[in-house]
Amino acid sequence: MSPFLATPIRLAALALSLAAGPALAADNPLQPSPAWEDMRSGVIGSDTEPPIDPAVFDLDAPVRAENPALVPIRVTQAPGAPRITKLALVIDQNPAPVAGEFTFGPATAPLDFEVRVRVDAYSDVRAIATLEDGRQVMAGRFVKASGGCAAPAGGGAKAREGMGEMRFRAEPQGDRAMGTLMIRHPNFSGLQRDQVTLLNIPAEFVQTVELKQGDETLMTMEGGISISENPVFRLGYKPNGQPVAAHAEDTDGRVFDASFPAAGG
Repeated sequence: MSPFLATPIRLAALALSLAAGPALAADNPLQPSPAWEDMRSGVIGSDTEPPIDPAVFDLDAPVRAENPALVPIRVTQAPGAPRITKLALVIDQNPAPVAGEFTFGPATAPLDFEVRVRVDAYSDVRAIATLEDGRQVMAGRFVKASGGCAAPAGGGAKAREGMGEMRFRAEPQGDRAMGTLMIRHPNFSGLQRDQVTLLNIPAEFVQTVELKQGDETLMTMEGGISISENPVFRLGYKPNGQPVAAHAEDTDGRVFDASFPAAGG
């Protein structure tokens, strides 16, 4: 069995570390960013800066990342906040700043979402949310980290083993569940070097993800090189009693599919 999917205990420990990591963020607000000024219109289609409104949503990230290749990011909303339909996650100083563009279905409101990213230099990490009424709102943190995009793959020579294996776990939380999707994939950034040949490893990463319960979409992602190796997504949602299905595709045309029991199943 792949070490990535070794045991439920490993999955639970990883989920716990994801949940705990962003809680360290308290005093790292966004900083002035010329890079963001240059890219803003291209990313959000407007020169107008989206307002920061913690009443709509917030983003947490560690002040200083323990591992720049595995930086936990958590986006949360309070009950009653307007529903987020889309989210663009941007790491200003990364070689490819847009880490991922996400959509979320109605069952995920209010949003509680976590993902691990690579941070290549001290940088603002920001999320731009599109609300159900079309408004855009922003939240973010300044994260001290460097070298995340070029950090060697954790599995070394075995990084490709089990590629495409997926695991999903749903933990009940009242009338909701917190689902954790794990995908085995090295997500090579194109900036890493083979430790034997010292040549750059070509970019090869999970490009799209779709998570559904029955016919209802929970989340989709269009991702890039800034999503960490072995991507992990945690997402709160309201179960509808249907099984959960995950579909992913990578940049080399590989297609991965898996289905899992309904929450509590």
